[in-house]
Amino acid sequence: MQKNQERFYKMSEDLNYIPRLQQQYNEVIQKELLLNLKLSNIFEVPKISKIVINIGAGSQSVSDSKKVNDAAAALELISGQKPVKTAAKKAIAGFKLREGMAVGVKVTLRKAQMYEFIDRLINIALPRVRDFDGLSSKSFDGNGNYAFGIKEHLIFPEINYESVTEIWGMDVIINTTAKDDEQALALLQSFNFPIKKK
Repeated sequence: MQKNQERFYKMSEDLNYIPRLQQQYNEVIQKELLLNLKLSNIFEVPKISKIVINIGAGSQSVSDSKKVNDAAAALELISGQKPVKTAAKKAIAGFKLREGMAVGVKVTLRKAQMYEFIDRLINIALPRVRDFDGLSSKSFDGNGNYAFGIKEHLIFPEINYESVTEIWGMDVIINTTAKDDEQALALLQSFNFPIKKK
């Protein structure tokens, strides 16, 4: 866990650092997509622009404000970036929820940290999911973006089992510059995302 944190800090200090997957995209994937998608210009080739990770503490955060802080600490370890708290937009009396109350945390990853997260997600975290048979091919939004859920944050190697008091589910949203879902699918498959065939 400490080694991962050290790596993230090194990344933020070293402006010339290029993650393995980013280098692969620049040197190999971009050219392959140019040919496979029959595009005329290298600037038309889709790329991943950002990744947003959400953890919702939900109704648990109403009774115990520490839940949101626990979720934030877990997300910071996983992403290597300090998350921001998300607030309730409406007050719901039945849940004792007030407007503006913190109900979750989110983080937006770009550039080097984004590629590092993708690398760990594909090669370490997802293979540790119990009975994993791939990601759904129906999770595209029609505009080239892809979203999926993770039931347990424990699949990430940064999380120490012994210190865990709560198991958090996560939403991962991948934003791309793809024109449509077909381009986005080709892009994610080129990064070896384990997306099931239709």
